[in-house]
Amino acid sequence: METLIDGPYFEDLRHGQRFEDCPGLTLTDGLAAAHRAIVGGRLPLALDAELSQRVLGPGGALAAPNLAWDVAIGQSTTATHTVVANLFYRGVVFRRAPRIGDTLRTVTEVVGLRQNSRRPGRPATGLAALRISASDQLGRPVLDFWRCAMLPLRDTDADTGHADDLSSVGTDPAARELAQVAAGWDLDSYRAATSGGGFRRPAAGDVFRVAGGDVVSSAPELARLTLNVARVHHDETTGAPGRLVYGGHTIGIALHQAIRALPGLVTVVGWHGCDHVGPVREGDTLTSVIEVEQTVPVANGSLVHLRSQVSAGRRDAPGSEVLDWRFVALLA
Repeated sequence: METLIDGPYFEDLRHGQRFEDCPGLTLTDGLAAAHRAIVGGRLPLALDAELSQRVLGPGGALAAPNLAWDVAIGQSTTATHTVVANLFYRGVVFRRAPRIGDTLRTVTEVVGLRQNSRRPGRPATGLAALRISASDQLGRPVLDFWRCAMLPLRDTDADTGHADDLSSVGTDPAARELAQVAAGWDLDSYRAATSGGGFRRPAAGDVFRVAGGDVVSSAPELARLTLNVARVHHDETTGAPGRLVYGGHTIGIALHQAIRALPGLVTVVGWHGCDHVGPVREGDTLTSVIEVEQTVPVANGSLVHLRSQVSAGRRDAPGSEVLDWRFVALLA
């Protein structure tokens, strides 16, 4: 007796359906080091355990924010094994900053469905809006956000009738909501340990172009590391030549480059949104331009609203824009 392990496809999804079967994943030093080797990362609180304890209080070092969201996204892919593309992420908010030693568990809920119009010569597809909620081993909320995935239909002639308006999926987090995750942090200790807080304060309208790019490598390794089972990130035979890179891979390198531009960046507290405007394939070289859209003072520092636009350069083609990421970081 043979059983095919496949799906779900678009017509298998229904409103309110919940996926809770992905195993939890403990954030260890080894996991963090392997992740950093692939996407980079220069956040002092994620590198220096002693400083992290002084700023955050007793416990392990801060888990890099991109490690946390990569794991949560990866755990959500039990719902999107057959995904063709991810269109956007919206409203990412850290409810709690996870530490090394914490275990993340994620629940993914289908909150919207829309079948795409048929196009001659193209496979039938639909869009699934997903609400993703990650918590730690004590059930404390860690991350909350929305994701939109494009999935194929198993039956190309099927008419599911799904026609939800997905334009309003996700909420834009408020400043108070974003600042809450670091409300008890001792940023005076952080400033004392990092050049006395002498970094130039960015202002709205500042633009930083990071010289030198980062090549995308170890794409399937990052997917496996974060429990991402989406077929397009593992199986080179499923689409165009070259492995399609997991979106979190591109975002992680974008964060690495943003920290080079803004060395006073303490952590990322949330995103307004992130659009994947073009595919990234293993071997591409990524470069970014970071624009400061707004700065907002908060009790123990400031929130800086940033827009990172990432381009991918290839040996056989001119560079093209692949990512438009609007996120919010805490500055000491």
